[in-house]
Amino acid sequence: MSEKNDKDGERGAAPRLGTRAWVAISCLTLIVGVLAGHFLLGGAGTVALSGRTELGSTELDATIARYTYSGKTTSVTAREVLTEAGYSANDDGTYPVPAASDVLSYVQNEIILADAAARGIAVTDEELSEFATSTYGTDDYASLASTYGMEEDDVVEALREGAVVSKLLDSVVTTELPELPSEPEAPAEGEEDVATADYASYVISLLGDEWDSEANDWATTDGTYYATLSSYDISNEGATYAAASAAYSVAQSAYKTASTERSEQWHDYTSSVLSQATIQLGSLSE
Repeated sequence: MSEKNDKDGERGAAPRLGTRAWVAISCLTLIVGVLAGHFLLGGAGTVALSGRTELGSTELDATIARYTYSGKTTSVTAREVLTEAGYSANDDGTYPVPAASDVLSYVQNEIILADAAARGIAVTDEELSEFATSTYGTDDYASLASTYGMEEDDVVEALREGAVVSKLLDSVVTTELPELPSEPEAPAEGEEDVATADYASYVISLLGDEWDSEANDWATTDGTYYATLSSYDISNEGATYAAASAAYSVAQSAYKTASTERSEQWHDYTSSVLSQATIQLGSLSE
């Protein structure tokens, strides 16, 4: 378990950068085996939650759940869950008791990160910079910290976790996601059937290896596009808006199919990993 929230009891539960949305398991059916949903965890450092809706600031580091994965049992504090979920303090300085769904989401994320570590997945500073820039448009961590009201070190850690999960996804998901092109620009009124070089360029760029530019003809008849576009008059010199629109439709369909396959593969992976875990919850709000 990360110790990112143990630095200062006065910091409360400030929202984290993006609240780790990149982990992308929020849509999963819960796989973690819940041993109990309404009992009081015993032992030192725990807090009784039965019937409670608020926590004092001095109770944030108390244990509200425990989970076991790969033979190791880890305690979860209210602060960790509240921080991940982006909760803020109430007007009177108290904090809401975390919802059970937020605790489960936090545990899921921690387990996925643990599996990534077990696989030896890590990111270099250069990869971290690239991830930050592609995700938030900048690798100025100080600026991001100011924007999100966080410590710069916490921003770097949050981004590093995101980059690790991105690499993990690439390692367990085998289906490549094709680029989704922009729609072809509609022609002027009355020129819908006029073949142009621009539309030809658009179509051929989507066809890729399925088009033989030297022969000015199809390179194969068993590719993704041929069945739909073979009825259109296409050449290096010209194609119609209708042909371009049909090519876009095929590309869009291929993108959706690949996206679905990737989601299914990620779901299968996370289901397999999370099914190996058990979690004990305190008596939490629903």
